[in-house]
Amino acid sequence: MTEEEYFEKAKFIWQNYVPKSGQSEFVQGELLRAIEKLRDEAHRNGNINFNEKCHGILIRFLREKLSNKKVFDKKTIEQINEDLDRLSIEEQPYTWDDIFDRICDRVVDWNIFYGNEIKHEKNSELYC
Repeated sequence: MTEEEYFEKAKFIWQNYVPKSGQSEFVQGELLRAIEKLRDEAHRNGNINFNEKCHGILIRFLREKLSNKKVFDKKTIEQINEDLDRLSIEEQPYTWDDIFDRICDRVVDWNIFYGNEIKHEKNSELYC
């Protein structure tokens, strides 16, 4: 897929599955919401509000869902995990877009594989 096609599919997920506030009812919406919350915290706040009850949980959720061997090959999963490891460094906010965009593309790939409206069980431990 082209960059533009990835962007359009991510835009569709955002508009249809990410609520104005709170967790999404759908996994693909929550995945996209998670990476965008991480981007926002790093870019806008320099990770000053980074915490385990929000950002740590979001990173683990992304890692869990995007390390799926049914969807991704070993090399892609390694890249996803390296990217999420980098975003996990609280004291060194990552302010470039490449990692965030790459994870967004993997969310789109996940969505293409599983289809729309995969129900998400909300995490009562998540506070953001």
